[in-house]
Amino acid sequence: MSEFGNLVHTLTLSLRWGDQDSYGHANNTVFFRFFEEARITWLSEAGLNTQAEGTGPIIIKTSATFLRELNYPANVTIETYAGKAGRTSLETWHRVLDADSSDQYGEGDAKIVWFDHETRRSCPLPDELRKLAAE
Repeated sequence: MSEFGNLVHTLTLSLRWGDQDSYGHANNTVFFRFFEEARITWLSEAGLNTQAEGTGPIIIKTSATFLRELNYPANVTIETYAGKAGRTSLETWHRVLDADSSDQYGEGDAKIVWFDHETRRSCPLPDELRKLAAE
């Protein structure tokens, strides 16, 4: 277990040329897309619903810290960590690393709340998610 919690998933993605901003490095919004893709991939691969029907995850809080410029071309590995599960929520953290050197470009967090799309209210986390977060 790291300072962030339990490592639950890793995903490698390529930075696209169009992800650059006018300064020639990855726009800050790209990091949030990396976090999102990693989180949704993790939940989907675990067999949990990520669609806007039934019950599924929504994000109620997120942040990022940018540590180094990320320049095209690049392949990055996004590590996803899970903290202690609450009744309806789970804290997650992400680290964005160079896929070859493991240099860290940034990190961030997102608080997942399990949400009932019919009642429009939070609901208990699925037991499967609790188990994944604890492993």
